[in-house]
Amino acid sequence: MRRNVRSLLLSALASLALAGCAERTQGTARAPAPRADKATTLAGLEHAVTVTSDHLGIPRIRAASRLDALRALGVVTARDRLFQMDLLRRSSAGRLAEVLGRDLVEADAQQRSYGVPKAAAAILSRLPERQRAALDAYAEGVNAYLRSAETLPVEFQELGYRPEPWRSEDSVLVVLGMFNALSATEDLERTRTVLTRTLPKGVTSFLLDDTDPYTRSLLGAQAPASPPLPREELRALVAQSRGDHARTAGLLSEDAGEAPVGSNGWAVAGQRTRDGRAILANDMHLELGVPNIWYRAELRYGDTELAGVVLPGLPIVIVGTNGHVAWGMTNLDGDVRDLVQIEGRPEHPDEYRTPSGWRRFDVAEETIKVRGEPDVTVTVRSTMWGPVSPRPLLGAPVAVRWTALDPAGVDLGLLEMDEARSVDEAASVMNAAGGPGCNILLADRRGRVAWTVTGRLPRRRGFDGSVSVSWADGRAGWDGYLPPAALPRAVDPPSGFVVNANHRMPLGEGAPALGRDYANGYRAYRITERLREARQVTEADLLGLQLDTRAEFFGFYRDVALRALSEEAVSRRPALAEARRALLAWDGRADVSSVGLPLLARFRRVLADEVFAAWLGASRAAEPTLELAPPDIDTPLQRALGERSADLVPAPEGSWDAFVLAALEKAMTAVQRQHGGRPLDQLEWGAVSRVRIAHPLGAAPELAARLNMPDEPLPGCITCVRLVGRTLGASERLVVSPGHEAEGILHMPGGQSGDPRSPHYRDQQRAWVDGRPLPLLSGAATHTITLVPERP
Repeated sequence: MRRNVRSLLLSALASLALAGCAERTQGTARAPAPRADKATTLAGLEHAVTVTSDHLGIPRIRAASRLDALRALGVVTARDRLFQMDLLRRSSAGRLAEVLGRDLVEADAQQRSYGVPKAAAAILSRLPERQRAALDAYAEGVNAYLRSAETLPVEFQELGYRPEPWRSEDSVLVVLGMFNALSATEDLERTRTVLTRTLPKGVTSFLLDDTDPYTRSLLGAQAPASPPLPREELRALVAQSRGDHARTAGLLSEDAGEAPVGSNGWAVAGQRTRDGRAILANDMHLELGVPNIWYRAELRYGDTELAGVVLPGLPIVIVGTNGHVAWGMTNLDGDVRDLVQIEGRPEHPDEYRTPSGWRRFDVAEETIKVRGEPDVTVTVRSTMWGPVSPRPLLGAPVAVRWTALDPAGVDLGLLEMDEARSVDEAASVMNAAGGPGCNILLADRRGRVAWTVTGRLPRRRGFDGSVSVSWADGRAGWDGYLPPAALPRAVDPPSGFVVNANHRMPLGEGAPALGRDYANGYRAYRITERLREARQVTEADLLGLQLDTRAEFFGFYRDVALRALSEEAVSRRPALAEARRALLAWDGRADVSSVGLPLLARFRRVLADEVFAAWLGASRAAEPTLELAPPDIDTPLQRALGERSADLVPAPEGSWDAFVLAALEKAMTAVQRQHGGRPLDQLEWGAVSRVRIAHPLGAAPELAARLNMPDEPLPGCITCVRLVGRTLGASERLVVSPGHEAEGILHMPGGQSGDPRSPHYRDQQRAWVDGRPLPLLSGAATHTITLVPERP
């Protein structure tokens, strides 16, 4: 659903842009920044604040207090990213259709049905005073800019509306939007529930094994046992599927096995670096767009000096350094959402069963305003456990119990990282914070490193959260959240480094489970492999590791293909000789010049489509809309293919080699069709690896060249350390040692500004594409503004 919403958003904005935006974007004046060297008043400010910007437009804020610094941050972020901020709050609140039209009604209805706007208000009311004051100060800065702006950004002009004043509640909506962006657990629980109810138990365990061989290698003795390969059950499923392939075609979702919304993060202790400093490296993998999701900033107040990236709309340095501790994040994939089976009462459809008896659904009407059309009314039902999902599961309604919708489950504790002075203090801050669940990588000024997690994790009773169950009799449910002290930590390990790349981490005996459905461990394995060899490490070395394109993950599929490409097979089907030459030419990397990988990547996908379609016919019959989208399709697929048994796959004429060669020919045809018939042994990876980084208005052909980042080849792949997907990639690359920020590195796609006429719209893009370091800290000031208190 996350990517569908973005696609709808781009489509709606493009259609509106075609109505006239193309002629006007070049000549419309941008909203002016406060004038350089001239004092500008700001209501609520306690003392004067100086903001300088360098040649990349990176602001350095100098203030006497945290609140004054956050007021100034609100001013400069709104100056550069106002339209982005407005879309973020509207998307989360279910208010896109009122400015973008009917195509966004469904997305808005989902947010309303989940009660996100009401949750944001309830969360805000529970926040500690210190956090509420920070949001209020930030909102004062945003609104000061709104009041002073002579001309709004071009997107508002073209869409014909003026943004409403920023509220503290809007910042909470932005937080909840990030919860949604990082959480796929609802879709995964749906898949697990369907598979559990429609397939033999052994097959379900086999398919849902979330500990791949690379992760097993990293976990060692702590690795869980592999479920047995259910040969007989799979053979029966394949036999049943023959002649019914059409029903299961396309069962694997478009995103299955593709690049995860996740990240790489590691921290190297002083014992492995050139001079005893600890160094943090973090590149967060998110869906890319223009402007970038992150905004670079430096804040200096009192004895605090923060540098890193913030999320527009939120006054928090998400990853960065305070001079004493540096922190980075990767997605935890924690299980923080459950689908509760609702037991209805046929004679009273307005009631459902609870542990205390029958109870009426809470029913409300939500009005969605639609641009240029009548309003749409949506009926929203809620239970004692949470809202009723707009999507039934196996034909029955389910309620959504989600940390993000619980006022006790969300806060802005990450704000307190400005005062952490060691990895121990930082870990305590992170463990207590109630943001989206993330792995946290830490390094401090004394050369120490640590890994821990942040976010509230439910304490379940009566079930493990893997599949949807009923809570009606009271035996299943949540008993609050795990206390901060129960969350795992690894501090100063003997290896001298900590690594997370969205894989399963070693937790120790008796530790609470954090989640399931982890990403394949190849990235973590490759990073660990490189770090074990490393000595005298520098910041440049770790940037180099972030750019690693080794892709031996695909070696399994090359071996499968080459084993079937015997001399006899090629002599009978001469066209296969081209495929063999391409596969033999592959250099094991995902560089722009790598030959053979385009065919390998498509071959892997064809094999997965064919095999899972044969196994999951019963599941698709029970849930016709089922799309299988586990983050790791390769573990069960490779185990089955490793058997080389024609009975386990839909092999034509019962021949294993015939199955492999048919899949290879299908992949060849698809690749050649996509690339104009170019010879496969001459087709380079750069022809395939092209991430799309688009502005919301950039889907309109007249605006694409002006608004989108260039469409050019990129090294990397879906499983490489340098992760690249169709629309996913490193949203930033940070390398920093606390106390040595002047040698730190930070770059990101695009630039600071969301205005296409700004010199800072795309001036960091080239460094990001080339993997060239940019300094973490801003350079010499090219623009200075002074904000002063408004006097009575």
